[in-house]
Amino acid sequence: MARPPSRRPGVNRRAQYGLFASYVITIGCAIAGLLLVVVSFADPAGFAVLRAGAAEITTPVASSLRYMVSGFGSVDEQIVAYIDAGSQNAALRRQVEANRVKLIEADAVAQENVRLKKLLGLTQSSDDRITTARMISSSSTISRRMARINAGSSAGVASGMPVRAPEGLVGRVLIVGPHSADVLLLTDSQNIIPVRRVKDNIGAISTGRDDGTLEIRPLSAGANPFRPGDILVTTGTGGVYRPNIPVAIVVALREGYAIGVPLASPARVEMVMVERAYDAHIPPPVTQAAPATPAKAPLP
Repeated sequence: MARPPSRRPGVNRRAQYGLFASYVITIGCAIAGLLLVVVSFADPAGFAVLRAGAAEITTPVASSLRYMVSGFGSVDEQIVAYIDAGSQNAALRRQVEANRVKLIEADAVAQENVRLKKLLGLTQSSDDRITTARMISSSSTISRRMARINAGSSAGVASGMPVRAPEGLVGRVLIVGPHSADVLLLTDSQNIIPVRRVKDNIGAISTGRDDGTLEIRPLSAGANPFRPGDILVTTGTGGVYRPNIPVAIVVALREGYAIGVPLASPARVEMVMVERAYDAHIPPPVTQAAPATPAKAPLP
């Protein structure tokens, strides 16, 4: 027969003292609780003071425990947010790049609209227009400064016709094909154009330097009359370019001449207009017929 379990802790005094202390603490807590219940009914005001004091004592401990519980409760959310942060940042970067591309496209469209409006106003204000064309290439390394447009003899383009953009003069047609033409640019050394300064009509000759700039030499001898910032336009002399087409702006001075750059740079121009040569509108001089001499009567 099995031995019944003993309820006594045996001869271990530490176990006996621990069991006794637990009984005392339990009984003391029960008595304290009973006293608090009695005080709450007998003296509610005094019980409220006791409860307030206990709340003040336990507030720091309760706050710390609350913070710890909330911190452990949000650990999983913080881990998920950390994991999702990478994908969210990548998505935001892609969105920023897409918006940047859209802004660049919008700026390009706005600039194109400005150029087309200028060209439209140019074609509407000019009666000499032959056709409009697109600049499809321009030379920068060969000995001649040339550009090519996508309009040729089929559109009425002929050699010697001036080519201009909304910003100013580009050059003149040199070689014509059925559907394209080569334009001799202002910056070519073989292109010589009579020009004048806008503010006081001082005459000069513009010659290309084969390096993207122009040499502006005044017609009158003496001190160099030009200053940086001077605007030069065509004079109409020579019968190719009609008067008052913007040509260049002075950027530097040299001994006896000035350096200018074209206002219509081939690197920035896209659409151009081919015009009829200016001398095509100059009527030929009227020749008067010589008066008929009366026939002499025959001698008898």
